[in-house]
Amino acid sequence: MTDRPTHEFRGDWSEQLVATAIHGGHDLRPQVAEAMVLAEDVRRREEDPYTDVIGAGTPTQVLVHRSRFEMDLNRPRESAIYRRPEDAWDLEIWRDTELAPELVEESLAQYDAFYAELGEQLDRLAARGPFVVYDVHSYNHRREGADAEPAPADENPEVNLGTGTVDARWRSVVDAFTRSLAAQEVGGHQLDVRENVKFEGRALSWFVHERYPETGVCLALEFKKTFMDEWTDTPDHAHLEQLQRALTATHEPVLAALQEVTHR
Repeated sequence: MTDRPTHEFRGDWSEQLVATAIHGGHDLRPQVAEAMVLAEDVRRREEDPYTDVIGAGTPTQVLVHRSRFEMDLNRPRESAIYRRPEDAWDLEIWRDTELAPELVEESLAQYDAFYAELGEQLDRLAARGPFVVYDVHSYNHRREGADAEPAPADENPEVNLGTGTVDARWRSVVDAFTRSLAAQEVGGHQLDVRENVKFEGRALSWFVHERYPETGVCLALEFKKTFMDEWTDTPDHAHLEQLQRALTATHEPVLAALQEVTHR
C-alpha cells in the first residue's frame, strides 16, 4: 500500500532526452492491495525493479511508483488492467477471481492521467524539436526456477532494443545507440545488444510515435535481469552502476545523431 503519487517527473526537462521506468513501481493503492491475493514475491518477479537506477544517469526521468498489477502503462488501455488470470501469465491475482469493476475504473483513470500528464511534458520537448525517450524495462531469464539453467543467451540478449514502430528516418539514431551501448564494458565484457529479438516496444512507444510522428523517437530497452537475482529480488549494485554508466555513455552519440537527422 502507499500514499505516494502514481508517478513523478524528475529533472528540469531542458534536454531532448528522457528515460522512463514505467514498470519499476511496486506500490498499490489500499483498495487494490486488499483485493489482491498474489504473493508479493511473485508480483515483484514480474515487475521491473531497479530500472530507475539504470536510467538514473539521464537528467530527465519519468518514474512510476505503482505496480503494473494495478495498471500496466505499457499495454493499450483496453488491456492495461489485469482483470483475470489469463491477462497476466495465468496468475491468481484477485481474491474474487476477477477484479471488481469499480477498481478497474479507478485504475483506468490513473492510466489516463499518466498519459495526459506525460503528453503535456513531451509537448514541451516537441515544441523545441526532435527528442528521444529511453523506455527502460527488464526481463526474466531464469523462469524455470532459481536453480535451473538460464534461458539460452542466443535467444536472450543482455539488452533487447525494441524499435518496432520507429520510423525509418531515425535509423541513424538507432544505430548510434546500438553502437555506443554495445561498445560499453559491463561485467568484464562488451554488452550484447540486439534489436527486436524478444520485444519490439508496446504502448509507451506507440504513444510517442503516434503523438509525435515528426519529432518523437522511443527506444524500448529490455535489460536482461543479470543485474539481480530475479527469484530473491537481490540486486548486484556494482552491475547496476555499470549499466547506468553504460546507458549514460549513449547520450552524446544519440543526441548528435538526432541533430544530424534534424538538419538534413
